[in-house]
Amino acid sequence: MAVKVKVHVFLKPGVLDVQGKAVEGALHGLGWAGVANARVGKLIEFDFDGEGDPAAEAKRMCETLLANTVIESYRIEVA
Repeated sequence: MAVKVKVHVFLKPGVLDVQGKAVEGALHGLGWAGVANARVGKLIEFDFDGEGDPAAEAKRMCETLLANTVIESYRIEVA
């Protein structure tokens, strides 16, 4: 039976997030002056019906393809 896997990928603290800064600036320009430290990430969602533990396999996927582990971190959710 397939399980739903969600992988959240985001830049590590200290890595300049150019997209986050652009979003923050745009929100300020639209009147939301209280927004600070905006960060932009990505969500990868898929059904997994393969061999092995879904969380362990998702971790292998992240280390191999889904995240650039030099500058990105990730969090895995399995439903």
